[in-house]
Amino acid sequence: MLTTCCNTNPSVLNLFQLPSKRLSRFVRLAVLVITCLTSVSRTAGQNFKLMRFDEDYSGLKDSTRNFYRKIKYTSLSKDGNAYVSFGGAARMEYVDFNNEDWGRLGIGYNSFLLQRYDLHADLHLHERFRIFAQVRSAWESGRKNGPRAIDEDNLNIQNLFIDAAIIKNKAQQLTLRAGRQELDYGSGRLISVREGPNLRLYFDGAKLMYNTARWSIDGFVMMADTINTGAFDNKSSKAVNLWGLYSKINIPAFPNIDVYYIGIKRDRSLFEEGANKELRHTAGTRIWRYGSGFIYNLEAAYQFGSFGNGRINAWTASVEAGYLFENIPGKPAISLRNDYISGDRNKGDGHLQSFNPLYPKGGYFGFSPQIGPVNLIDLHPYATVNIGKKILAQADVVLNWRYSLQDGIYRPSGGFNLSGASSSERHIGTAYLASFVYSMNKFISLNCGFQYFKTGAFIRDVIATPRDGLFINTRVSVKF
Repeated sequence: MLTTCCNTNPSVLNLFQLPSKRLSRFVRLAVLVITCLTSVSRTAGQNFKLMRFDEDYSGLKDSTRNFYRKIKYTSLSKDGNAYVSFGGAARMEYVDFNNEDWGRLGIGYNSFLLQRYDLHADLHLHERFRIFAQVRSAWESGRKNGPRAIDEDNLNIQNLFIDAAIIKNKAQQLTLRAGRQELDYGSGRLISVREGPNLRLYFDGAKLMYNTARWSIDGFVMMADTINTGAFDNKSSKAVNLWGLYSKINIPAFPNIDVYYIGIKRDRSLFEEGANKELRHTAGTRIWRYGSGFIYNLEAAYQFGSFGNGRINAWTASVEAGYLFENIPGKPAISLRNDYISGDRNKGDGHLQSFNPLYPKGGYFGFSPQIGPVNLIDLHPYATVNIGKKILAQADVVLNWRYSLQDGIYRPSGGFNLSGASSSERHIGTAYLASFVYSMNKFISLNCGFQYFKTGAFIRDVIATPRDGLFINTRVSVKF
C-alpha cells in the first residue's frame, strides 16, 4: 500500500536492499514515509501541535473523504460525535559534538545518531468523553560514552489518559484529565514537554482544567517516573512529587498575564551545597505579547521551602524584548534577552539559594545549550528572518556568567555539573549559534544548526586542559 502511495520510486525502494548494519528498519521506513507524504496534495486541516492531543479533527466530519482524512477522522456513530483519529511522528537527528563539556570528558570528536518515533490514537466516544493513547520509541547509536538520560527509551507509553468534560458550553469548560500525560506551561522555563532532546517528559496523575474566553486555570497533581532505556521498564513513582496551579489571563488591548504556583518534593537533589531532600515551592508571574510589532516576555519567580534541615530562598527574573518587522520582506525580527538566576551564596552553611528550574525546556538558552538555568546571568541577542516562504533562519549570541562565585554551573536539565566554589572567576563563556528550519510542507521539516562555545575564564580556571566546544546537528522530522 505504501509503494502505491509513493508511485514505486526505485530510488526509495533500493534503500530496503541496504545491509541492516548500515541502516535500521526504522530509518528505511521513515525515508519511505517521507517520500509518500511529499506526494500528498493539499489537505484541509490544522497545523500539528506541540502536544498532539491538542489537535481537533472534528471539523473533518463533513469534508470530502480521502486516504489521509480517513486516518485523521473516522466516524464511529451516525451523528459523527463519536470518532477516532490516528497520527504519529518520526524524527532522525545526526549530531557531531567536539569537546563536550569543554574537553573535561577527554573524548574529543563524538558523532552519533538519535531516532524518535511515536504513534497515537485519539478516541472520542462522546462529545464529553475521550481517551488518548500514545506510544513512543527513542534510540541512540554511536555515542562514544553511551546514551545520556535524555537520549534513549526503547519503548514506552508517552500518553494514556481519559478526558471527562464536566461542563462544556460556549461560555465555559471544565474538564478532568486523569492518567499519563505531558505538561507544558508558559515559555517552558519551569514545566516543559522538552521537545528539543530525544526524550520528551511525561507525568502520571490528574489535572482539572477550567477555561473561559478570557481566563483559564489548571490545577494538577502529578508523579514523575524514573526513565530506563529498555521496553516498558520505566519505574513509576509511588508518591506525588509535583503539584501546582497555572492561570492565564487574556484582556483585550492589554498584555497577556500568567500567574502560577508549583510545588515539588524530591528525595535527593544535588547542588554545590550538597545532596539532600528537597521540598520547594515556586510562585511566579509572566507578562507577555507575541505577534507583529513590539514583542516582549517578562517573567519572575520566587522559590522557598526546605533543603534537608536548611531553608531555600531562591529567585529568577527574565526580560526579553524585540520587534517583528511585519511589513519588510522576510519579516525579520530582532530580540534581546537578559536572565538573572540565583545561586548559592555561602557553600557549607546548610541553606540554599540555588534556583531549581524543575522540568525546564532543554533548549531555553539556545538549541544545544551547555549551561543550565541555575546560578546564571546571561545576555542573549538573537535575530530571525524568513528566506522565501519555507526557510526560517536564526542567529544567536549567548554570553554566560556565574551569578554567585560560591556556586558552580549546571546542565540544561538543572542537574549539577561542575563545582565552582574554588574559583573566583565569573565568566563561563560565550556561545555563537546559527540555525535554519526548512519546512518542505505541512508534514516534513529539516532543521540544521551550528554552535561554537568559546570558553571563558571560569572554564579555563577549573578544567586542566579546557577546549572550546563545537556542536553541529541535522534533524529531519515527519508528522502525520
